[in-house]
Formats: sequence, C-alpha cells, structure tokens
Amino acid sequence: MVTGKSDISGWLVRPAGGWWWAGLVAVLGALTVHTVLVTSDGGMDNRIVVDAARTWLDGGSPYGDRHFLYFPSAVMAAVPQALLPRSVVDVLVPVTVTVALALGWACALRLHRVPLGSRLAVLGLLGLAAGFAPFGQLVRLGNWTVTAVLALPLCLLLASRGRWVTAGAVIGVAVAVKPLLAPMALLFLFARRWRALAVVVLVPAVTSVVAALFLPDPAGFVTRTLPFLLTGDDAFLRLYEAGPAAVLPRLGVPRALATLLAVLAAAVGVGCAYRRWRGPGPVGLRLAETSAGLMLSAFLVSRPSYNHYLLVVLPLLLAGLPHPGSVTRRPWFWLALVPQLPGVTWPWLESGRRRAFRDSVTLCVLAVTVAYHCVRGAGGSGGKGGVSGASGVGGKREGPEGPEEPEGRPPAGEGRGTAVESL
Repeated sequence: MVTGKSDISGWLVRPAGGWWWAGLVAVLGALTVHTVLVTSDGGMDNRIVVDAARTWLDGGSPYGDRHFLYFPSAVMAAVPQALLPRSVVDVLVPVTVTVALALGWACALRLHRVPLGSRLAVLGLLGLAAGFAPFGQLVRLGNWTVTAVLALPLCLLLASRGRWVTAGAVIGVAVAVKPLLAPMALLFLFARRWRALAVVVLVPAVTSVVAALFLPDPAGFVTRTLPFLLTGDDAFLRLYEAGPAAVLPRLGVPRALATLLAVLAAAVGVGCAYRRWRGPGPVGLRLAETSAGLMLSAFLVSRPSYNHYLLVVLPLLLAGLPHPGSVTRRPWFWLALVPQLPGVTWPWLESGRRRAFRDSVTLCVLAVTVAYHCVRGAGGSGGKGGVSGASGVGGKREGPEGPEEPEGRPPAGEGRGTAVESL
C-alpha cells in the first residue's frame, strides 16, 4: 500500500486529532439519542422479532406473523429482550446497534491493516453515519441486519489470520440469528476450508432444530416463512425491495423474466467473485472484494432485499480505500452511492411507493462496479498488503496467494500453510 506524502493513502492513515473524534462522537450520539426519543421497542424491525419471542412466551407461534422471517433460533435470541421492560429496550437497542456498527467498521479497518486511530477510521465512520442514509435507517429500525454488519468483517479478519474454523463459527452464529450471510458459505468453498464450512452449516442447522422443538409449530419456518420468501407476495414489503426481481415487474417486465434476469446477474456476480478470489493483491483486499461480490450477487436475487443490506459490504470496501488497487478508487463506486445521500430530494422518487427505485439503482450499479473490478481491475491491487507501520497479521509476510507462515514458525505441512488458500 502506498503511504507516501504524495498519495492520499498517507494522509488517511495518519493519526486523527482529538477534535476529529469529538465530531464523530457528537454525530453518533445525536443519531442514537434521536432514535431513543422517536422509536419504541428499539425500532419497528426489532419489534417484529421481539414480538415473536413474546408470542412464544405466551404459548403462541412466532410464525403467526408472516413478517417474521427468521430461523427458530432467532426466537430464542430475542427472548432476553422480551423479558426486559420496554423502557429499557427503547434505550438498549439503539445504543447496541450503533456500537455494533462501529465495531464492524473497526474490524474492517483491521482487515486492511488500517490503524484504528487514523483519519480514515474517523472520516469513514462519520461519512457512513452522516452521508449514507441507510446507516441512520438501520439504527432507527433496529434491524437485525446489524449482526451481519459486525459478523462479516470479524469473520474475514479471523480468516486473514488463518483462523478459518473460528471465522466459520462467527458466520454460523450470525446466520442462526438472521440468515443474511448464508451466501458466505461460498467463500469457504472457494478456499477449500471444509471443517470451517461444516461449522458454517451446522451451527445454524443444529440451533434451529433444537429451538424448533420448543415451538408449538416446529415446522413453521418451512411451512409458512419459506414459501413466503420464495414468492415474495406481500404488497407492503414489495414497496421497499431493491432487488431487480421486485423492481422490474413494477416497470412492466413479466415477473418470470425479471426473476430469470436477477438469477443470471447473481450467477455472473458469483463467477466474478471467484475470479477475484484467485486474483492477486493483499489478502485483506481479496477477502473483502470477494465477499462483497458474493453478498451483492445474493442481494440481486434475494427476496426481500433492502437498502440497509448494503451496510454489510460497504464498510469492507470503504476501509480498503488506502489500497491503490481498491474498488473504491473507481468513480462508479462513489456514483452508486449518490442516490443514498440524506437530505437530497429526488423528483418522483421520494414517496414510500417509489423509494425502492433509487435503492435499486444503488444496488445494481454497485454490484456491476464490484463485478467489473473483480474481473478487470484487480490486477493493479499490489501485493504489499497493509499500511506501513500498522500492526498487521502477526508478523506474516504477504505474497500473491495470501499471507505466508509467520517467521520462525515451521510449515504446517507440504502444500499447505497459507492463511488464505487459492484453488
């Protein structure tokens, strides 16, 4: 990574002054306090999950509400909130969501070896909070997408240090809470980390089966929620879905054709992500851009698909800004985010019925930009991997195939030893 005085990277990784941090704390504090004052039960989306847990505690089925789209294990995860006074939940959830978003950003920075006290650490989180509307929406909704925003960079940070099984456990727990990160199983498949992949699958499967045994309708997720997810037949949710499969039919495209186009786009995106996995560059950048490609591909085809899902990938990509070969150096990356600027009025697209159109533009342009970069632009990603002077991956030296074994440690075995293994 270039960190000289003539490059923006050098300026970004220098320590930030105290007044920088004061500004960041003020913005995050204002957002959190405002959410506490204007929401109840931690936000509308959090209320759906907590109400499902309250229903179960009262002897009912959590899947009686078709908007509860989670595994049975999520019911158990929501029980502690259901037992707390509502006044406590009103304060606890916004604070927890904001802290989790900040921790996810910190993990993304460390993945790219960017110092936590750097200017990018402050400006990046400040830009997300004040310049990216879905950030504030996620805090106000209390949506459990925040678990994925934290789990994905933490998983990749662990994987970059060779701790793949632990990384798989992080994804498994996140999927058990909300199945948003299920596509990340492909990353473990790309890396041929079979034990870690087994953990990814078994953790949510076992926890969900065990939790389902305590529900009045153990098969509720399969008989009610799964058909609802496959059809996406909900007039309210459809207004906010940003995926092409939901947006194109609203423009007159036959539903079957729209679904086919979304599936093809997702398949191409997965292929591009695999190409990036096998490409050159620092291990952190490869992990981040491969994962972003996988998740954006899933968002293109998944039902539902909301704008705040973009927070799962955006911090990962933004934290790689100091790398000259990062996708954030492409103008279309930034242009894709323009429709999400808060305070900008977009003619004919501001109503709740039409907001999904600008969300879809952001999703599609960002997905295409990342896919193109994975195939054509990753060759310029340099192999030096990290910010000079930052504490990195425990003394490992990075080559084109990922970090080598730490100095002084014997090889793990013939044909092995890389923390990130290419095919």
